Amino acid sequence: MLIRPQRKGLMKMKHLEKTYEIEAPLEAVFAALTEEERIAIWSGSPAKMELHENGQFALWDGGIHGINQEIAKNRIVQQWKEKKWSDYSIVQFELKENGGLTILNLTHENIPDQSFASIRDGWDQYYLGPLKEFCEKK
Repeated sequence: MLIRPQRKGLMKMKHLEKTYEIEAPLEAVFAALTEEERIAIWSGSPAKMELHENGQFALWDGGIHGINQEIAKNRIVQQWKEKKWSDYSIVQFELKENGGLTILNLTHENIPDQSFASIRDGWDQYYLGPLKEFCEKK
């Protein structure tokens, strides 16, 4: 995991990078990231996901929401924010298939300093941890 402090205006921002190995085909991981029905299963909450450039998304009753800037088979880029944040952060998911595994590289930029610990842990506990478990069920 890489953490880089950044500045946006007067607010200190942070940068997070994490890698996940998921024992599932890339297509299954992509579907779990983008299909509303699958997101609802692993997240436990209804989701909104418009799969096109400038399409909106929302998870956990809008607690996390934003805009899809890029949607491609191997890459998703989103303007991403929590309800309480004033500005958007940028989240990138990059997917690579490697011998039956999908390697998911997460980059999350411009995380408000005061939210960093909960965001860092939340990726594992609430988002990509449950998504990985969902995709790996046989």
